[in-house]
Amino acid sequence: MVAPKITVTMPCYNCGDMVGQAFDSLLAQTCTDFEVVAVDDGSTDDTAGVLAEYAQRDSRIRIISIEHGGVIAAANAAINSARGRYIARMDADDVSLPERLAAQSRMLDTDQSIGLVGCRVRFGGCRASCAGYAHYVDWTNTILTADDISLNRFVEFPVPNPSIMYRRECIDEYGPYLDGDFPEDYELLLRWLEAGVRMAKVDEELMIWNDPPMRLSRTHPRYDVDAFYRIKTEYLARWLAENNPHHPTVHILGSGRTTRKRADLLLDHGIEFAAYYDIDPRKIGHVVNGVMVVDRKDIPAPGEAFCLPYVASRGAREEIALFLKGQGYILGRDYLPVA
Repeated sequence: MVAPKITVTMPCYNCGDMVGQAFDSLLAQTCTDFEVVAVDDGSTDDTAGVLAEYAQRDSRIRIISIEHGGVIAAANAAINSARGRYIARMDADDVSLPERLAAQSRMLDTDQSIGLVGCRVRFGGCRASCAGYAHYVDWTNTILTADDISLNRFVEFPVPNPSIMYRRECIDEYGPYLDGDFPEDYELLLRWLEAGVRMAKVDEELMIWNDPPMRLSRTHPRYDVDAFYRIKTEYLARWLAENNPHHPTVHILGSGRTTRKRADLLLDHGIEFAAYYDIDPRKIGHVVNGVMVVDRKDIPAPGEAFCLPYVASRGAREEIALFLKGQGYILGRDYLPVA
């Protein structure tokens, strides 16, 4: 059999009530040169029957059944069976819009420097009850270019995992998802970026990212806030060692309790804090664990310090970026946003 151009990998666990719409969206793609490798991860509902029905309907759908081992085992099993030169990820509760595979593979065809492609996504949940998730989706849709993704990798996860397509050699050279006490999708992205893989997005809305109540990112401790910060800090510390001309010293913008809790994780990696900077007069002049809180207007001149804005509140990160730009700071050279 001739290998397809694209393999869509789909881990499936107890998704019998929703995986049909995911398959329907793939079978409606304008690009037809693909296969789907769906891995039934030991489901206990009617998932197996639904998968079998679609496999009988269309020969491009291949089903693999494994004992329940979790999403990482299922995702890697699908990858191991992929025959396409491009590998796409899709979750069983999401919907790919008709041009997704065509548009993403076209970017990989035309730009050999890009190893992984994402896209803009449509939030499929309730914006009223899931406002935080919706705002995160809105933010990811502003991060499109390779530079955007690289320089914002430590703010949030900039490329939603179900939206990715990549060259199979990335798996061969840099490895698949790893199992550990961290979000495996974010870790893979950080690991590949650290290895030099360039990533970009198609500037089109190509999938609907649904947000069901039992999504793993809401329920599994591997995806909680502390797990994100542990893995983020590990990769950030190595990035700083390579790119901070003043290593190991950094200047922290923000001095609130949350900022300090998250920034302090860097101390275990040998990073040293010259100062905290704030605009709140009630905090300026205080010493926290031996580090002075300084008025932000007294920040060193560009070239004399490397700054990490550790502020996550909505609007604050943008305000700090404007302030630093006004001071002559250049993103990536003089500072890097972290949240």
